[in-house]
Amino acid sequence: MLDEIARRGTAILLVEQKLTIALIISRRLYVMGHGRIVFEGTPAELAANGAIRKEWLEV
Repeated sequence: MLDEIARRGTAILLVEQKLTIALIISRRLYVMGHGRIVFEGTPAELAANGAIRKEWLEV
């Protein structure tokens, strides 16, 4: 349903803890840490940024 809404040109703000879901449906991603944005970019840019993934997303 989110894909259909986005196709109609409506912007969606999705707050999601499961990265796999966010990577599938997002065109842009923002990663927040300690109350500030520590990354902003496309899913491909996040996949290429090992430092951000390691510090903020991996357990």
